[in-house]
Amino acid sequence: MLYGTFAGFVHIGYMAKTLIPIFADQLSHNLSSLAVSDKDESIVLMMEVQNEASHIPHHVKKLIFLFSAMRHFAEELREARWTVDYVKLTDDKNKGDFTSELSRALDRHEITQIRVCEPSVYRVMELVKSWEAETGIPITITPDDRFVADHSEFAGWAEGRKQLTMEFFYRKMRRKTGLLMQGDKPEGGQWNYDKDNRKPPKAGLDVPDPLKFSPDDITQGVIEMVEDQFPKRFGNADGFFYAVTRDDALESLSYFIQHALPNFGDYQDAMISGQAFLFHSVLSPYLNAGLLGPLEICGAVERAYKAGDVPLNAAEGYIRQIIGWREYVRGIYWLKMPGYEMENFLEADRKLPEFYWTGQTDMHCLSQAIKQTIDHAYAHHIQRLMITGNFALLIGADPYDVHEWYLSVYSDAFEWVELPNSLGMSQFADGGLLGSKPYASSGAYINRMSDYCGKCRYKVKERTGDNACPFNALYWHFLHRNRDKLEGNHRLNMPYRNLDKMDEDVRQSLLDQAEGFLGQLTTSMAKNYV
Repeated sequence: MLYGTFAGFVHIGYMAKTLIPIFADQLSHNLSSLAVSDKDESIVLMMEVQNEASHIPHHVKKLIFLFSAMRHFAEELREARWTVDYVKLTDDKNKGDFTSELSRALDRHEITQIRVCEPSVYRVMELVKSWEAETGIPITITPDDRFVADHSEFAGWAEGRKQLTMEFFYRKMRRKTGLLMQGDKPEGGQWNYDKDNRKPPKAGLDVPDPLKFSPDDITQGVIEMVEDQFPKRFGNADGFFYAVTRDDALESLSYFIQHALPNFGDYQDAMISGQAFLFHSVLSPYLNAGLLGPLEICGAVERAYKAGDVPLNAAEGYIRQIIGWREYVRGIYWLKMPGYEMENFLEADRKLPEFYWTGQTDMHCLSQAIKQTIDHAYAHHIQRLMITGNFALLIGADPYDVHEWYLSVYSDAFEWVELPNSLGMSQFADGGLLGSKPYASSGAYINRMSDYCGKCRYKVKERTGDNACPFNALYWHFLHRNRDKLEGNHRLNMPYRNLDKMDEDVRQSLLDQAEGFLGQLTTSMAKNYV
């Protein structure tokens, strides 16, 4: 078995058949396993399996998006003269897992070797590595070259560093790609314009909807199948609008650049009631499934900047999300797996509240973020980090449960990108590997960056009492109960000084307020969404 090289590929004759399994996040015509294969001597295997659909309770719209995109991709491959063996979820003999379906495909075809592009998820990679011993057929694992940095490059950058600061890795990626560079200097003289990307929402913003697509016959068939097979799943299928082909994803990219990117920089951290998308691209599902490539997106954004159509803070902020943060979390994932998913630095063990599955809560910010997640399988990064993630952190939710929730409910969530974001960035469960401090805040931050608090039954400026915003007391309770682990963090010096300066009665009232609120939380309903 070869990994990370094509050196072992040997032409063994016209009649030899290579089986090429392709997974749901590998829907790219330039996939490395296809690029080194002969169409006339290969069979592409694509599998919809119950095990992958149900090992966590994926949102119905996530399942619809992935299954429909897979089926459309299979049709595109056939049009390009590839032979495709496609196993649908409801096929009578479908055994429900990758290895069993691979074995059945080997029975159907005369296969002499298996070639697969490396899976994005550690668990699936370990499964693929077992196939040669399981089947007795040689397997070649080709590298996933759809990323800017490969595993060895990230590991080399990380080696010997005390702090894996994303900003420095991002600068390395800027230099490597040449994006927004003037020679060896960053465009505009600064690497990062994040300070210009934190404007709160203002009245009268003209917010565009993302480009929406009506389901075609293939997608409609998938919708009916998913509703039949997963009737209790989180979310609903109504109003499904995602692109499920590369052509439609490319159209979505052009639409975003024209209609939303000019304001993306200023308002990327803003939140508005009833506005699920604001100026965000909603391209991450297409990028993570392989319908779009990171450099083609970034190249289009850079061209729009150079043409004078978007400001620098918008172009840089968006490019940073892709070649900076996205590449960085992938590097962290493969550097730290296995074992990373079980990190729990703060020893948090509370179950997620029931309203994470229903959206039924008087806290307007959480209701907004969760209900739009139910409706669209989508929330933007600040809603994920500073609303649902912040609340889970403050109450001491088990970070593994938080990880599984995020992986379940968002259409763009694959473990390699979701796990470091939720467990590391959001829940500080890795003890600061990703973030230099916990992303914990009181209601003041939410009030500054949204209109949520003005529509909430709780009062954001009150800290105790029946009408007090729960985030306020919970924030101080979080600092108090985790003091032994967090007090030495220099970025928390001021909050701890403020906690110590409080009158003892005030401090105790805040702790009692938080304890009372925590005692009223009901447990998760995750078991009802399987």
